[in-house]
Amino acid sequence: MNIQKMKSIIKSIAFKILYPASEKYLSKERKYKYKGISIVVSPGVFHPGLFFSTKLLLKYFENVDLHDKYVLELGAGTGLISIFAAKKGGFITASDISLTAVHNVEKNIKINNAIVEVVHSDLFDDIPLRRYDYIIINPPYYRKTPVSEKEFAWFAGDDFQYFRKLFNQLGKNIFENTNVIMVLSDEADLEMIKSISAEYKFLMKQLFHKNILGENHFIYKIESTKAM
Repeated sequence: MNIQKMKSIIKSIAFKILYPASEKYLSKERKYKYKGISIVVSPGVFHPGLFFSTKLLLKYFENVDLHDKYVLELGAGTGLISIFAAKKGGFITASDISLTAVHNVEKNIKINNAIVEVVHSDLFDDIPLRRYDYIIINPPYYRKTPVSEKEFAWFAGDDFQYFRKLFNQLGKNIFENTNVIMVLSDEADLEMIKSISAEYKFLMKQLFHKNILGENHFIYKIESTKAM
């Protein structure tokens, strides 16, 4: 057995342990704080403090000027990133396919006295068409078809339908100065996701990499290759 296959098996076993454990912990409303932002995490909504992806995006955007920038967060969960961006002076739209998450974002906006437009949408289906300066994506990436609302935060479909729809719609929603930023870890099938992006004429350009507890995390900028 090669090393890559062994790592894949270990990660699969770890996920089968961690996912039920986090699900049990999140069966009750929880509280979380990040640099002066206080939020609640509703049952069934992705907890930004239990995993590294949200914190990596927050760290990345600390050094990005969002003042008067139009920002869209796809799959906002609790809305922490959107609230953070709003406090940096951006015009923010937060969306999620989960109605529970949408209500969670609305609750956290009120707690933090933030101005954020909230939209219930499956990816771009119901997003207002406008020239966003930044589109932020913290996607589900495990290969399984979600069968409940809360599973949309974790599973991208048996054939990665999430990414196929994302890249299919992305071409109609980005403009010359739009920066599409996506976070992933090597628990995802990165080669498959990159292959799907290429199929729809996009390139995933690595901006940041960090190894945390043996897991590699990446921030990518998604760029169109049509003009290349």
